[in-house]
Amino acid sequence: MLDERSRTLLKTLIERYIADGQPVGSRALSRYSGLDLSAATVRNVMADLEELGFIASPHTSAGRVPTPRGYRFFVDSLLTMQPLENEKIHAIEGRLHPSHPKELINSASQLLSGFTHFAGIVFTPRRKAQRVRQMEFVSLSEKRILLILVTTDGDVQNRILFTERPYSAAELTVAANYLNQHFAGHDFGQIRNRVREELRKLRGDLQNLMAAALAAGDEALNRYDDEYVISGERNLLEVEELSSNMRRLRELFDLFEQRTALMQLLDISHRASGIQIYIGGESGLAPLDECSVVTAPYEVDGQIVGSVGVIGPTRMAYERVIPIVDITAKLLSSALTQQAGS
Repeated sequence: MLDERSRTLLKTLIERYIADGQPVGSRALSRYSGLDLSAATVRNVMADLEELGFIASPHTSAGRVPTPRGYRFFVDSLLTMQPLENEKIHAIEGRLHPSHPKELINSASQLLSGFTHFAGIVFTPRRKAQRVRQMEFVSLSEKRILLILVTTDGDVQNRILFTERPYSAAELTVAANYLNQHFAGHDFGQIRNRVREELRKLRGDLQNLMAAALAAGDEALNRYDDEYVISGERNLLEVEELSSNMRRLRELFDLFEQRTALMQLLDISHRASGIQIYIGGESGLAPLDECSVVTAPYEVDGQIVGSVGVIGPTRMAYERVIPIVDITAKLLSSALTQQAGS
C-alpha cells in the first residue's frame, strides 16, 4: 500500500509525535528519518499520507499528527518492539508471587498502571459454579435468621433473612436438614431446576423460608460485582490530550464506574488469542474515542480465564506498553496456575 519511503516517513512522524506530543513538520521529518530527501519531497509524501487518511493537519500548526488509521498501520506494520528489560521482568515477577487470587489480580492491575503511567485493568476470572456442601439456620431475633452457607470448596457465606413470622429452633433444624438432604453437592444452576417441584411438596410456612434461603444463597455464590479491577485512573488526568477535554474525561470516568460496557470489550478480548489493540473508535465505546486499549489474555492450567490491559491515550508508546501487558499476562498466568495447584 505504501512504498518504503512513505513507510519510513510515516514511522518517523508517529514516533516523533509519540515522543514529543507536538505536530511534526517536514524539516523535522527530513532530519530524523535518515533519508536524503529535499523538504519539497517530504512535503509531497506528507500530502499523500494525509490524502490516504494516515495523518492530519491541525489548524494551529503546519505540522502533521497521526490519525487512528495511521496508528493502526503503524502498530500492524511498522512498529519496532522494545524487549522488556530483565529488571522490569523480575520486578513484575516479584510482585506476582503465588498468593490469594484476589491479591494477585490487584497486584497485576497496579503493576500495569505503575509501569505504563496509564490505567491498568484486569478482567477477573469468572467463578466456577460452586456446589453447596451445607446450609444452616441460626435465629438472630424474632424475624431475623442467619443463613450460613458452606461450599464444597470451603467458602463460607452468611446472609440475613427477614421473615414474615418467627420460626422455632425445631423448624429451622427441619428446614436445614431438608435442604442439605435434597441440595447438598449441587450448584445453584442445578438447584434452580429442581427447587419449584421440591418445595411444592412442603407445607407453606417452611416453603417460604427455604425459598428465601435458596434465593439468598444463589445471590451470594453468583455475584460478579468485582468482574474487573482497575488502577491508576488518575494517571489519565495527567495526559494532556485527555485532560484538555473535560466532557470526554467525565465520560471516560463514567465508563469506569458503569462497568457494563467496558466489561463487554474485555470479554471479547479475553476470548481472542494474543495481544489485542483497540485504537480510538475501534473499541466501539464513544468515551474511548481518544484512547487506545491494549489487552492480553491470561490462563489458569492452560485455560484462558480473563485478560489484563492498559487504557491510555492513542499517543502511547506502543512498543513499550505492549511488552509490559504481554509479560504481565504470562507471569499472572504462571502465578495463578501455581496458586491453583498448591
